[in-house]
Amino acid sequence: MKFEIQHTDPRTQARAGRIVTAHGAIDTPVFMPVGTQGAVKAVHHSELRDDVDAPIILCNTYHLYLRPGETILERAGGLHRFAGWSRPILTDSGGYQVFSLAANRKLSSEGAEFRSHIDGSRHFFSPERVMDIQRAIGADIVMAFDECCPGDADYAYAKRSLALTEQWLDRCVRRFGETPPAYGYEQSLFPVVQGCTYPDLRVRAAEHAASKEADGNAIGGLAVGEPAETMYGMIEVVNGILPKDRPRYLMGVGTPVNLLEAIARGVDMFDCIMPTRNGRNGQLFTRQGTMNMRNRKWADDFAPIDPDGHSFVDTMYSRAYLHHLFRAGEILALQIASVHNLAFYLRLVREAREHIAAGDFARWKSETSNRMNDRL
Repeated sequence: MKFEIQHTDPRTQARAGRIVTAHGAIDTPVFMPVGTQGAVKAVHHSELRDDVDAPIILCNTYHLYLRPGETILERAGGLHRFAGWSRPILTDSGGYQVFSLAANRKLSSEGAEFRSHIDGSRHFFSPERVMDIQRAIGADIVMAFDECCPGDADYAYAKRSLALTEQWLDRCVRRFGETPPAYGYEQSLFPVVQGCTYPDLRVRAAEHAASKEADGNAIGGLAVGEPAETMYGMIEVVNGILPKDRPRYLMGVGTPVNLLEAIARGVDMFDCIMPTRNGRNGQLFTRQGTMNMRNRKWADDFAPIDPDGHSFVDTMYSRAYLHHLFRAGEILALQIASVHNLAFYLRLVREAREHIAAGDFARWKSETSNRMNDRL
């Protein structure tokens, strides 16, 4: 993997760059649609490629391990071939999913024992096992196995959790270096910086991650309940230490405003379920603010869904029609809303890139953020 910084903003830490992988180039800043099980919910691959124009998607190790499983993926020739997706893929290690199974998992220095959310069967993830699974999936970028510390954890718990994540990272790096890629192209491993909301732990974690000299680095354990300003402070602490010549990936974040604030602090890559999950529940993101399409106010509004939008659905369908589809329980409503939201997110980060190159990102960010906070 190669990474080149092409532009920097004079008033912030924002930068525009390009990541090159075996499956194509990724211009940054970039938002990665979440395709947890090898598919982005309610969105066809052709829409992701042609309308949303997603250069990369995120899939999840935990879910793909449970089904369809490594054997099927290996026989298919990896997830790219299995899913019919020719562009880059990043895989989350499954650490967050194991974290979310708090009542059904047990952590130790060896790894994490957990019960499947599907059938209750017992499984065990060691750092080595997680590296092997991600090799079998064939993602272009893979994540180190980590514990996602709760946002409200006390200092003692956060320190123990970080020590575990650091031990696991050492083992992930070792295993990754010992094993070849499965399908004839190189893969990249990103360490994950944890440390909860404690600056000294974040400093320690960032220094440990930077010492691995990996192709890129991820920032985890944020947007899990802490205030937004605290999250921004942790990003600043971490990005002051992580190498400037490697991409920085903020995991699981967030709202459109969160993205712009993090870009201003030097983040290059994002993912979040919000655009598709909220879309399936009727919420659309627009430049003027958010719209709840289930509200009665849209029932006789025949204007386009979003006159300023960049997706074919924005001008093809009216607000009244989309409101009708949600009220009628039509699956098409979920598709339209998901495509709109993803196209909005991808266009937002592309515009951020354009304004970084133009040197006026700070002014544009301020004007754009103010409008997007409104509810229509």
